[in-house]
Amino acid sequence: VQRFAGVCLAIIVTLISTTIPLGILMLAHWIHPALHFVIASVFCYQMLAAKSLKTESMKVYAQLEQHNLEGARKAVSMIVGRDTANLTEEQVAKAAVETVAENTSDGVIAPLFFMLIGGAPFGFLYKSVNTMDSMIGYRNERYQYFGTAAAKLDDILNYIPARISVYLMILAAFFARYDAKEAFRVYRRDKRNHASPNSAHTEAVCALHIQLAGDAYYFGKLHKKPTIGNADRPIEAKDICRANHLLYITTCIAIVVGLGLKSLLFLCFI
Repeated sequence: VQRFAGVCLAIIVTLISTTIPLGILMLAHWIHPALHFVIASVFCYQMLAAKSLKTESMKVYAQLEQHNLEGARKAVSMIVGRDTANLTEEQVAKAAVETVAENTSDGVIAPLFFMLIGGAPFGFLYKSVNTMDSMIGYRNERYQYFGTAAAKLDDILNYIPARISVYLMILAAFFARYDAKEAFRVYRRDKRNHASPNSAHTEAVCALHIQLAGDAYYFGKLHKKPTIGNADRPIEAKDICRANHLLYITTCIAIVVGLGLKSLLFLCFI
């Protein structure tokens, strides 16, 4: 029953999230193409989370720099799903880095990928699924069955974008003069070290001589998870800045490449 209810929820949410912006854009185009362009641009801008991701993660960095552990725990609790009350400074920094790494794909590259395919409506389709997954896609007593459809659908939609994100991030690591070879090597070794088929990919690239993932508490229960990367040095607050640096360079590369491909396809069909 709960699985069926979860399927119904996924269908209803995705249909509403796609058809309403599609209807708005169709009406705008009927009024004037310029209005359609403006509204579509606003829609697309709102779906790219690079700025908000950096802003929220840098709040964690600021608290860590001030050695305010309680403040850092509170700040990181706003962007992660794990329990944060007992995290150490290093664990707080690790959680923030992992969030930036994972959401480089989920919050930027994936919505951009779907917008390039089907415009703002496809972007909203993806964001609705990703949001459902973040809210009910947990393997706990409450959502074990109800959230299955959302979690599986999110895995499917993120499969290609997560892998595209990896190579864009490795290229970004090269431009940022980070150890791109190490990023690629860790990715090849640890890309499957996660319960999700997609999450470990971008986390592996961000594990630049540090170790991410590992055991964590969710809703008071310890979840045993494999590690990603090598613990060549302790994780520090500056690693949050490095992850955001990769995020922004990756975003710029993705936009340039995406618009270039879109323009090339346009030229091929005129």
